[in-house]
Amino acid sequence: MSKQVISTPVIRRLPRYYRFLGDLEHEKVERISSRELALRMGLSASQIRQDFNCFGGFGQQGYGYHVKELREIIGGILGVREKTGVILIGAGNLGKAIAAHVDFQKCGCSLIGIFDSDPLLAGTSTAGIPIMPMETLDSFCRQHKPSVAVLCIPKEAAQTLVEILISYGIGGFWNFSHFDLRVNNPDVIVENVHLGDSLMTLAFCMHQE
Repeated sequence: MSKQVISTPVIRRLPRYYRFLGDLEHEKVERISSRELALRMGLSASQIRQDFNCFGGFGQQGYGYHVKELREIIGGILGVREKTGVILIGAGNLGKAIAAHVDFQKCGCSLIGIFDSDPLLAGTSTAGIPIMPMETLDSFCRQHKPSVAVLCIPKEAAQTLVEILISYGIGGFWNFSHFDLRVNNPDVIVENVHLGDSLMTLAFCMHQE
């Protein structure tokens, strides 16, 4: 039997479900209907049911969803217990902010190394993690085998560096380089993040009648 292909919009909603269910757990809510969850999230109940049915469906007729159980299931789908090894390249202001303020552990990842080409940063640390020179990247990847790289580097360097990192065994990229990476390898996953795009979308909506 062929594996079902899950659409990108459904995948992008899964972290939102996980986050909202975490809030419900914190509020000591034990169960919730698709209608109640939809009201909280600004979705429709039918959309929630359709999304969950992509993974087999989790609710019970007349009962709704058990909050803790559903969150654990979605967490399993997202792989939040896997603790994927992550390296961060580029320890400038953005890189340091991401290292300090993104809860990698909560997202199923573990930040295990930070690298920068600036020799003045070598030996310093951010978020309690030493910043290492780029010359050590190859040996570090061979030893620790990280799976994901966070890129906070100038866009001019991004494409070349990605090809090198793929040869080191990196299979996923969280890219903040203001450049849409082009990767021809179907086994490599790229998440391009453009913070300015989000702000411009907000600005556009604010100026519409």
